Amino acid sequence: MKQDELRERTVREVRTTGRPIGHVAKDLGIHKEALRGWARQAEADTGERDDRLTSPEQEELRQLRRVNA
Repeated sequence: MKQDELRERTVREVRTTGRPIGHVAKDLGIHKEALRGWARQAEADTGERDDRLTSPEQEELRQLRRVNA
C-alpha cells in the first residue's frame, strides 16, 4: 500500500467511524500523532479548518522557497 493510500484510508476510518485517533492508530500500527496530523491536514484541505495551509498552498510555499534560495 502506498503512503497516500494509507493516509486516505486511516483518515477515512477516523472520520467515518468517529473512533478516537489513538484507537485507530493503535489498531493500524501508526503513531497517533502522525494520524492526528494527517486528519488535521485532511480537514484543512476540505475547508473544515483555516488554521493551517492546504496541501496545494504548502506545495506552492515549498516551490517559492526553492526559488528564493
